[in-house]
Order: sequence, then structure tokens, then C-alpha cells
Amino acid sequence: MPQPGSLLDYFELRQRGTDARTEVRAGLATFMVMAYIIFVNPSVLGFSGIDALAGKGLPFAPTLTVTCLTAGLLSIAMGLYSKYPLAMAPGMGLNAFVAFDLVAHRGLTWPQAMTVVFLEGVIITILVLTRFRETLMNAVPMTLKRSISVGIGLFIAFIGLFTSGFVVKAQGPLPVALGPMQGLPITVFVIGLLLTLGLLARRVRGALLLGILGTTVIAIVLNGLFAGWKGFATPGAAQLPQAIVQLPDFSTFGRLDFGLFARLGVLAAVLAIFSMMLSDFFDTMGTVIGVGEKAGFVDRNGRIPRLNRVLLVDSVGAMVGGYANASTNTTYIESAAGVAEGGRTGLTAVVVGVLFLLAMWFAPLAGVIPAQATAPALILVGFYMMTLAREIPWDDVEEALPAFMTMLVMPFTWSISNGIGAGFITYVVIKLAMGKGGAVHWMLYLTSLAFAVYFLVPLIETSTR
Repeated sequence: MPQPGSLLDYFELRQRGTDARTEVRAGLATFMVMAYIIFVNPSVLGFSGIDALAGKGLPFAPTLTVTCLTAGLLSIAMGLYSKYPLAMAPGMGLNAFVAFDLVAHRGLTWPQAMTVVFLEGVIITILVLTRFRETLMNAVPMTLKRSISVGIGLFIAFIGLFTSGFVVKAQGPLPVALGPMQGLPITVFVIGLLLTLGLLARRVRGALLLGILGTTVIAIVLNGLFAGWKGFATPGAAQLPQAIVQLPDFSTFGRLDFGLFARLGVLAAVLAIFSMMLSDFFDTMGTVIGVGEKAGFVDRNGRIPRLNRVLLVDSVGAMVGGYANASTNTTYIESAAGVAEGGRTGLTAVVVGVLFLLAMWFAPLAGVIPAQATAPALILVGFYMMTLAREIPWDDVEEALPAFMTMLVMPFTWSISNGIGAGFITYVVIKLAMGKGGAVHWMLYLTSLAFAVYFLVPLIETSTR
């Protein structure tokens, strides 16, 4: 633990061309775009808004507490141990797997479902300690790494468009459509996007953070003036809170139940753990590569120094998240927002962690920020990450096709792991077809086979029933 006087030396701020003020601003920006998880994670794990599952979810208040607690402690641990600006929190998509697959579909109790998360974390931690995970990340070709970064950029931008309401799920034959361009939320989003675009165009320092704060103020004012207009879906968003402090609730912390093997059967339980492990494994890989590439941490050989430290904290995050009943904690792609603000050291992640711990007590205040205020920042972070596409050799089909599949599948299936799997499998198949199978690292063969099993899990489970 660094002493306050050695802060500059510990995080090597001067060597990385940054300062404490920039790192704090970057941490604020990252926290702002991640703050939605404080309320979304309890909503997902609590089945909020799903009448058919009413009463079967985790209670909101304690889930909010453990969401902030795990995100805060693990982000601080990541900052101090890895010294990178990578923040952590319960993973979106992974929490949905826990809620809708393990609990709603398979019928596990919440302690049993969280035990799946815990065991998945144990396995990934073992893979990190044996350096398997780091070796695999280093075996991925540079073109695929860059395509993962671009795909994540598209994914982040797509998340921004969705959370703003600009893009919605379609009712007709198409999967998505333009949202209804009416009501207060979409008005706030458009104003916020134009405001942030203007700040970026003028190269204002802290443009993303100023855009979020400015849009939030505009949303509060408009919400007060036009209270009868179609309002915000999240309770408390764009409204001055009635209370500032809320006491934490730890009633669900530490509940595990290894009876899941008896309930599901050994094979089905192993497949459930494998599915979650693979998704968590490669979500993190994509995030670290994407954010690391944009921040300039990736060296000329495509490697990230101290990578094993990042992976170890991330792996422990799965165990901690399961034990706390918060779902898997993973490295967040929204960390790119802090990088875009100039964050280059672990001090950024420490700031994020401290803010999450404070949010555990000041949750009503954090809930004021509407999704429409953070959506423009996510879209513009996606724009920044898209710039890496120019480094992909588009005239080389052997390299470009796997990159294209990675970038295409990732946002369209709403999954980083699916995109990585599609890219890996395409890369291996093309190399074999070209008679260049010997040039492919053996770990890519093993991983592609694992992804093939991953994609076939629904068929395997159906045949075993």
C-alpha cells in the first residue's frame, strides 16, 4: 500500500506522462459511465419488471450494497496491484446468465447459482496462477487483437445507443429499430450528444466528464419543467434525491450452496460452469486488449507488461462476486472512458473504487445520473476505439476475414466472447484451408475447439435431457 507522499512514484505518473489531476478526472469519467451498474445489476438479479418471475429474484437493497462493495474493493485492488486504469464491477451479460439461465431456466436457488460463479472464479484463478491464461493472450495474433479492440468499440457504441433509447428492440421482423423520437429521455440524449461532440471538437480537457455532468444538469432542469412528459425509466434519474445517505445492507453476503451438483446432475453442472468460465475468460481478454491498445500499453510484440497481475485480480473478482452474491466481477470495457480522458495509471482505478465505496452509502445521489447522460460518452469512446481498424491489413484475406467476423459478431450478438470465438474459429479454419496450420499456435487450436463446444452447449444439453 503506497504512502500518500509516494503516490507519484508508486503509480509512475511522470513516466507515463500524466498527473494526479488527470488521473482523478479520468477516474470520475470511468465511474460516471459505469455508475449504471449500481442500479442495473440489482434490477437484473431481482428480475425487475418481469411479472412472471416476481418474488424469485434477489432483494434490491442488499444487491445494490454488494454491487458497490465488490466493485469498489476490486477496482482499488486492480489499481494498486496492476497499476493500470482498469476498473471492475459485476459484468453485464454474466449477471443475465446467472439470473435468466441458472435461476429462471435451470431452477437453481440463488446460493447455488452464485456457487457456479464462485467455482468458475476458482478455475480461472488456477489458470492464471499456472500462466495458462497469460500465455493464451500472448498467442493471439496482432490482427485479431486489434479487431477485438474495434469490435469492443462497436459494442460500446451500440450499448450507448441502446441505453439512450435511440435504438430499441423492434416489434416486427427486424431485431432492432429506431426508437420513438419523442419524450424527455431522447431529448436529453440528443442535447447531451451534441454538447459532448462540441466539447470534443474544441478539444476541451475532460470533454466526456463535462458532457456527462452538463447533460445531467440539463436533464434535472427539463425533468422539473416538463414533469408530465414521458420521463426516465430508472426511478430517481434526473431528479434531486429525497435523501442523500442510505445505510448498506449485507444480508445476502456470503451465501453459497454446493448442492447444485445434486440438483442439476454432474454433467449439466460442469457445462454450466464451463459456459460461464469461457464467457468470463474471453470477455476479460477482449477488454484488456482493447483498453490496453488504446492506452498504449501494448508493446511492439503485442504484449502487455504485468498482464498476469491484471488477470489475477480479475479472476479473484469472480470468486469475490460469487461469494458476495453480486455475480461475477470483471474488468469493464467502460474503463476506456477514463483512458480517453487521459488516465494512464492505477490511480484512475483507485479513484473509481473509492467512488463505488462511497456510492454504497450515497446511492440516491449516484442514481441522479440518467443513462441518457452517459450514453454519448459511450458512443464517443466507441469512436476512439474504432480508429484501430486502420491498422488491420484489409488487403490480406487470411488476416482480414477473421478480423471482420470478430468485429461483426461482437456487437450483433451482444457478447464479447461470441465475437472472439467467431474470430478464432474463422482464423484457424482459414489457416488450415491455406495449408498453413503449422503456423497456428497450439493454444488457438485448443481455444477454438473450446469455443466450438461453447457454441454447441445448447445442443449438448438438449441431447442429455
